[in-house]
Amino acid sequence: MNVKTAKKSPPRVDVTYLTRFNLQTYGSDNLYPQHLQDITGASGTAELCLNRYAKFIEGYGFDNEAFASYKVNRMGTTGDELLHDVAEDVARFGGFALHVNYNVLCQITEVSFVPFENCRLEESDSVGNVAHIVLHPDWGGKKTRAGKRLSVDEKNITRLNVFNPDPTVVTREILDDGGVEKYQGQVLWCSMAGYGVYPTPVYDACIVDISTDEGLGNIKNRNVRNNFLVACMLISKKGVPKVGEDGEFSDVEQMISDEDLMVFQGDENTSKIMNITLENDEDAPQIVPFPTKNIDKEFSTTDASVIERIYAQFHQELFYSIRIGKLGFSGDVMRDAFEYYAGEVTNEQRFIERGFERLFRHWADPLLANANFAIQPIKYINAEENG
Repeated sequence: MNVKTAKKSPPRVDVTYLTRFNLQTYGSDNLYPQHLQDITGASGTAELCLNRYAKFIEGYGFDNEAFASYKVNRMGTTGDELLHDVAEDVARFGGFALHVNYNVLCQITEVSFVPFENCRLEESDSVGNVAHIVLHPDWGGKKTRAGKRLSVDEKNITRLNVFNPDPTVVTREILDDGGVEKYQGQVLWCSMAGYGVYPTPVYDACIVDISTDEGLGNIKNRNVRNNFLVACMLISKKGVPKVGEDGEFSDVEQMISDEDLMVFQGDENTSKIMNITLENDEDAPQIVPFPTKNIDKEFSTTDASVIERIYAQFHQELFYSIRIGKLGFSGDVMRDAFEYYAGEVTNEQRFIERGFERLFRHWADPLLANANFAIQPIKYINAEENG
C-alpha cells in the first residue's frame, strides 16, 4: 500500500463558493469555526488545554510597557487587552482579525478586535486577490438584537476592504464611501495557513478525540445519575389478592412501575432498599442482593488514551505527565514545563507580532511607528520567588 492506494479522509475544511453572498465558505456549511466552538466547549480536557495554549501565547503581554497600556480605540482598549483577545482567537482558530480606521491623512487612528469566527473571505478575483472581508455577527443565524433574529442575509452582512495602508488606496476608499466621516475602514485578516486561506487550529487533527471526551463525560454522568445503586431487594408477600369494585378479582398489577424504578436510580438514591411485593402468600419475605453495574471500568482505557492524545495534540505532554503523577510535582518540574511550553508557542507569538508591526507602523502617533511589539514569554513563579 502506498499514498495513492491508502484510504484518504475528506478535506478538513471544505471550501466552496457561496454565490448568494459572493464568498468562500468556511467549511461545507460555512460554520466550521462555530462547530469547533461547540465541540471543544463540551470537552473539559479540550477547554483546559485551549486555555493554557492561549495563556502561553499571550504571555505577560507586550514587552513595550508604553504600548501595553496605550489606548488603541475610543472604547479605551489597551494594547495588552487587544493582545488578550487576539491570543484567544489564534489558539482557538489559528488566526485573528482587526478592524482599522484612518484619518484624512491616511494614518491609522483606531484599531478594534473583530471575532475571527465572524469573518469570511470574499471570493478571490482572477489573480487570486481577496478584496473584502465579509462580516456577520452570527453565521448560524441564532443571535438576536432588539428582540429580532439576526438572519443571514445582505441587510445584516457588512463588507469591509482588506487591509491595505497605501495612501492612494485609502484615499480612493474614503472617496468611494462619501468622505472620512462615512468611511468604514479596513480589516487586517491574518491566517497561520497563509494569505487568503482559511486556517485549521492545531487541535483539528484530534477533533474526534475531543468529541469522544464529551461522550465519556456523558457516560460518567449517566453512570452516577441513572445507574441502579440500591443495596438490595426486599421481596415480600402481598397478603390477599386484589378485588375490584365490582367484586371480581382484578388483573395482577405490575409489581413495580416505571415511576417506582426512577426512585432507585442515581447517586441520591444510593443504598436504598427496593421493595417488591409478590401475589403468592406462601413465600416468606427475603432479602436478595442487587448487583450494580459500574460501566466506568469498561471505558477507563479509552478515557486515559483520549485525554493523552488531546494533551499531545496541544504539545502539552509535560503537563499531562505532571497531572498523572509521572514526573511528580515540584517547583523545578513546573519551571521546566513552563519553559518548554513557552518555547512551543513562539511561532504563534511571532505571527501576532508581525501582524501588529504591519499595522502600527502606519499609526498616526509617531511614537508607535518604530515600537517594539515583542511578547514577553510566561514564566513559572512560585510563592517563595514572588515574595
